[in-house]
Amino acid sequence: MHFDNSVVQGWIALQHTDEKSPEYERLFEFWETVSDLVRERPDAGWLFVLEVLKADASNTIMENLSAGPLEDLLALHGPKLIARVEAEARANPKVAYLLGGVWKNSMSEEIWQRVQKVRDRRGWDGIPAA
Repeated sequence: MHFDNSVVQGWIALQHTDEKSPEYERLFEFWETVSDLVRERPDAGWLFVLEVLKADASNTIMENLSAGPLEDLLALHGPKLIARVEAEARANPKVAYLLGGVWKNSMSEEIWQRVQKVRDRRGWDGIPAA
């Protein structure tokens, strides 16, 4: 599946833009696009998360991606996506780290337990990085 890179780049730019700037208002459409994607097209939402992670793994992006689109995907579509998320986290340390910033939200207990088994909390919430 191919993903529209302009959405990835626009969402990333939004995260790095001051909320009080005119540029933020212009870029806000990307937040809305991603929000719709996460709710309505979970497969594409998961691909979006992976593409953003490839493009920018800065702290700002990791924090906003984990507590935003990824957490929402797991809360809304956990049963559909969890096996892919687990496999990717085992194969890709960046995904395991990204999961470290996810909170339970409205995930079922089963999905939350599975997330906890593959996530890397080091570096989050004051937990030592090494």
